[in-house]
Amino acid sequence: MKIIRDQRPVRSIEPASVLSAEEIAAIERFISHYPKPRAAVLDALKIVQRRAGWVNDDQIAAIAALLGISVVDVEGVATFFNRIYRKPVGRHVILLCDSVACYLTGYEAVIARLKAHLGIDYGQTTADNRFTLLPICCLGKCDAAPAVLIDEDTYGNLSADKVIEILEAYP
Repeated sequence: MKIIRDQRPVRSIEPASVLSAEEIAAIERFISHYPKPRAAVLDALKIVQRRAGWVNDDQIAAIAALLGISVVDVEGVATFFNRIYRKPVGRHVILLCDSVACYLTGYEAVIARLKAHLGIDYGQTTADNRFTLLPICCLGKCDAAPAVLIDEDTYGNLSADKVIEILEAYP
């Protein structure tokens, strides 16, 4: 079996030219907790994402350089985890659960109302940059379905009206 590697050119980047001193220090603290720097990739991505809400290509390259691993390895982690964003998102990210439990308990009415109210579809951001709407396969709230995660806040037992009321708490 032949293994095919990513053929994109890899450029070296100085981490300090892209990451803040605080981000570098925080990442280095995580590196010290693991036997190998590679294990700190997800932590590093979360640290970097806190600044702008997403992680760009230069930041991926800077993380790779700081950890001493390939850009492809960092990109692989970034694209595997659905809460690491590789393009700009709104101030608030709405993750609506589309699991079977949520689907059977009112998901369709909730998503229809959200899309109509916000004027966007999945993967889009409102014109005022307030909200980005994304699906998520499970929030672990099957007992309170349908459910949504807005930023770090989880809400269950949603109705089409209730979800719109909840949005008002997010400026």
